[in-house]
Amino acid sequence: MSFLDRFLPLWIALAMALGLALSVFAPGIASALHAASIGSVSLPIALGLLIMMYPPLAKVRYSQATKLASDTRLMVVSLVLNWVVGPAFMFALAWIFLPDQPELRTGLIIVGLARCIAMVLVWSELSCADRDATAILVAINSVFQVLMFGLLGWFYLQILPAWLGLDTTSADFSLWAIITSVLVFLGIPLLAGAVSRILGERIKGRKWYEQRFLPAISPLALIGLLYTIVVLFLLQGPTVMESPWAVARVAVPLLCYFVGMFALALAVSKAAGLDYARSSSVSFTAAGNNFELAIAVSIGTFGATSGQALAGTIGPMVEVPVLVGLVYVMLWLRPRLFPREGVQ
Repeated sequence: MSFLDRFLPLWIALAMALGLALSVFAPGIASALHAASIGSVSLPIALGLLIMMYPPLAKVRYSQATKLASDTRLMVVSLVLNWVVGPAFMFALAWIFLPDQPELRTGLIIVGLARCIAMVLVWSELSCADRDATAILVAINSVFQVLMFGLLGWFYLQILPAWLGLDTTSADFSLWAIITSVLVFLGIPLLAGAVSRILGERIKGRKWYEQRFLPAISPLALIGLLYTIVVLFLLQGPTVMESPWAVARVAVPLLCYFVGMFALALAVSKAAGLDYARSSSVSFTAAGNNFELAIAVSIGTFGATSGQALAGTIGPMVEVPVLVGLVYVMLWLRPRLFPREGVQ
């Protein structure tokens, strides 16, 4: 592992601390970053995510990735976990832990509906997962995000609570915000990665592309991740620090969700006969969430100062350190759960 990879938890902790410190001691920076947005898209966060996602997507062999769509086990396991189990699990946790906090509870449910299409590429890369499988799963999640987000929001905020005799919440989600999130945070880096591979192999050859170009751009993924974490904590630090009790109450079900979904996805993937690389791809895809979409939808629907927006903000602050920890757990489990595959 490189020096940056080896001490990643330390760099992430320092990035969080730096973001919080800047939010307190240099609030003018946060104000300037807040102003740098187009519609619901924060340009500083978008920049970090695009830099972070480009190297993993440039490494994908797209001719191989498209063939994975015919892997029935992979597709069925991932789709069921992401679009049936995940939202239902978050709904249950939201009502168990936040029965008296309707705004935070709604925000948490929205986080559960926003399936991961960005950071999972970094977790996949760090855990030595199947990057081609991760890419195709992310692409499929993006399509389902556009088609299913509003429908599932209506079901989990109005229909299911009414069936169970619980309070309901009215919400009119912006389809444009959902489409924008998918196009910006997946479409742009996906296009850049595909064009890089096509042109790189055509002009310089596959050997040069994979042995020279890809190693040169690989550090950008973690640099983009650390930058994004600094910006997130800088932008949301004041809101979080003003509501420590709310942060704690939302953090507990989020922790249960990330760990629970990861463990369940890993168990189901192994039981379905998937190898380590694809099991890892499925597990991180199922456990992660599209925090940018959740925050944008919450702000657009309920307002920037709402409890729903606060819950969306807390999401990545819990997700990042937890999933980094799960990367190391997965690497530790690899020879124990998949002993016959060996470790390269």
